[in-house]
Amino acid sequence: MDERERIVQQWFHLWLNPAGGAVSSIFTPDAVYIESWGPEYHGCEAIQHWFDEWNTRGQVVRWGIKQFFHKDAQTVVEWYFKNRMNSGAAEAFDGMSLIRWAPEGKICYLQEFGCNKDRYDPYEKGDPPQFREQPANWF
Repeated sequence: MDERERIVQQWFHLWLNPAGGAVSSIFTPDAVYIESWGPEYHGCEAIQHWFDEWNTRGQVVRWGIKQFFHKDAQTVVEWYFKNRMNSGAAEAFDGMSLIRWAPEGKICYLQEFGCNKDRYDPYEKGDPPQFREQPANWF
């Protein structure tokens, strides 16, 4: 298995088992992490703080990797994500992460992109398009 793929799998597995390790083994000290809906964390300590705090409010129940794409010092990961918050809310969506690697083999930049899993064809019944009356998701 590619070492980069192993590190990404380690990151996803850490979310499924939050007591399983430190973020510092995955990210560089000055890493940048951008969530698909806007929050941005600068530095490994900030990423660790977000990770620890988030896991007090909810639980990731699935974060499955579909495929990897590698080019030079970058990787794109396609995935499916599902969580359950302590409030009872739940989210599930498809996504991708754009990752840049530092020379020492750790992640120095990660940006997520999300896609609603509840998709539909607005032209299914012809023109004009028929869009659902629902708020757009946060990503």
